Amino acid sequence: MSSLPGLEFFKMSGSGNDFVAVDGRQEGASRVIEPGAVRRICARRTGVGADGVILLVPEVEAAFRMIYLNADGSRASMCGNAALCSTRLAAEIGLAGPGEIVFLTDSGPVQARLIDGVPEIDLAPIRDVRAEVDLPLESGERRVGFVLAGVPHVVVRCADVESIEVERRGGALRRDQAFAQGANVDFTSPADSPGMWAMRTYERGVEGETLACGTGAVSTALMLAEWGEAGLETTVLTRSGLPVQVRLERRGDAWLPSLRGEGRIVFRGELRGAP
Repeated sequence: MSSLPGLEFFKMSGSGNDFVAVDGRQEGASRVIEPGAVRRICARRTGVGADGVILLVPEVEAAFRMIYLNADGSRASMCGNAALCSTRLAAEIGLAGPGEIVFLTDSGPVQARLIDGVPEIDLAPIRDVRAEVDLPLESGERRVGFVLAGVPHVVVRCADVESIEVERRGGALRRDQAFAQGANVDFTSPADSPGMWAMRTYERGVEGETLACGTGAVSTALMLAEWGEAGLETTVLTRSGLPVQVRLERRGDAWLPSLRGEGRIVFRGELRGAP
């Protein structure tokens, strides 16, 4: 981080999916998304520690642009929890108001708002949905589907997410040759609370299990609706224990999803020279 002295950042949490977010109006802020800088910042023991880095850049035709990079330095076209955190932070730093706004991502525009202080976003229409993917199932797995929710997701319906070896099984599915670009992997089963679904996610770009995944929650809710196991409003319980709400609308050949959940500023700091 020696190339980033004096750069202010916000540590944020989206239901346990954690990020380092930076206001792109600062001089030299674009350096924060250099892959090497991202890896150093996100390192859990020697950096700030995060699942990814968010840069908010002013835009003429929208409130701002959200640029998101995974902890390994790879750029992702979309991240649901990063978008929720961006909605919250933009209002905090005066980049956008608390009402209805539109901001840009690499996967397209996102409409967003704060409702009683909680961020909610409308994702771009989803059309690439496969209710069945022909893959060998392991013990406890019932079916596998695929959703392209800005980024690719494999959704595995299982008997009990607690019995899944997420690092092993998720890592294998993430790299399966059936998915040309790789994929995030979401495992889901009914939660202990009635009407809720538990989810555990192996995230591409983090290369391990994370405490939450926004596009994973959307993909899980959408696939459960496709399978006839859930309706158009679903509460997904993340690994952190915090719930996120997904609302779906079907219009023609597209699903129109909305996601509501935590976007919390944990602390504010300043990047200094690396040790």
